[in-house]
Amino acid sequence: MRFLEPMTAAILSGHRLVRPHGMAGGEPGKAGCNYVLRTRSDGTEGERTALGPFDQTEMGAGDVFVVESPGGGGYGAPH
Repeated sequence: MRFLEPMTAAILSGHRLVRPHGMAGGEPGKAGCNYVLRTRSDGTEGERTALGPFDQTEMGAGDVFVVESPGGGGYGAPH
């Protein structure tokens, strides 16, 4: 989500520290992650700021709040 004006953003998200479990011998899924891509004053992409699963941060105009959802766990033993 790209922010058009400064504000505070917060997130409450699960499966960022513990990967989603697999079933019946399936492998765990990929953990999700949250981060902000900061925008420099000249409009170019700046630094990446990592966020925890339960976090908040100040957003500037042009900053992008990225939420990568966790992947589902597998089902059954891999062949």
